Amino acid sequence: MTTNKDIPVSFEFFPTKTEAGHEKLIAAAHVLAEQQPEFFSVTYGAGGSTRDRTINTVLQLDQQVKIPTAPHLSCVGDSNEDLRQLLNEYREAGIRRIVALRGDLPSGMGRASGELRYANELVEFIRAETGDHFIIEVAAYPEAHPQARNFEADLENFIRKVQSGADSAITQYFFNADCYFHFVDRVRKAGVETPIVPGIMPITNYTSLSRFSDACGAEIPRWIRKQLESYGDDTASISAFGTEVISRMCERLLAGGAPSLHFYTLNQAQPSLAILRNL
Repeated sequence: MTTNKDIPVSFEFFPTKTEAGHEKLIAAAHVLAEQQPEFFSVTYGAGGSTRDRTINTVLQLDQQVKIPTAPHLSCVGDSNEDLRQLLNEYREAGIRRIVALRGDLPSGMGRASGELRYANELVEFIRAETGDHFIIEVAAYPEAHPQARNFEADLENFIRKVQSGADSAITQYFFNADCYFHFVDRVRKAGVETPIVPGIMPITNYTSLSRFSDACGAEIPRWIRKQLESYGDDTASISAFGTEVISRMCERLLAGGAPSLHFYTLNQAQPSLAILRNL
């Protein structure tokens, strides 16, 4: 089986609401740990709504599954004191990497309630509080953030984030390798050499993928949409087609210089493993 001795990889999980869901997450993590990933990451709910579950999941993956684990940290719903406490807790636990995000506003909340408003301010805050203790990852949007005024403004925001002290970036998922190469090319022309890791979303369920992609601004090319629609409820065909499409895209990304691959696992091991086996 392919391991990351061949391809550097990382895997993202989300904290679950039930004990059964958590057990599935940990089981998937043990399977994916065999790929020797560079790290796992764990998401953080809107406005810090999953804070305790995120912390517990991060510490369990890091200490029991024994893969370095990076918590997502967002600033829109947390005070600076909240953030300071979280950073201290992670530092004392031996966590060395953080994914720093603006974060999503909880539904019904018109504007940020935290003292920091943007991800670049959060990166600056982490550096001011902890120096070089953490490797800081930030988000990149090859197809532009859905709330950005335009592509150029979003590019400027990204460069500002990186120059605030980020070490590396992970992109929103996409299904068109050219948008990744275009984004990286524009960033390099601006004189920024920070590694930009493509985020990879395995295709397993068309309905939920379509809804999620519309919400986060990830374009599903028409030919992929039409093929997935034609399968209806045939999950085996959806999965087989999705694995093939994403595997081919990953091959192009790696051949074109992508430094590694970051998989959005949705707490499942097999879809990511099927792609890695193809590679």
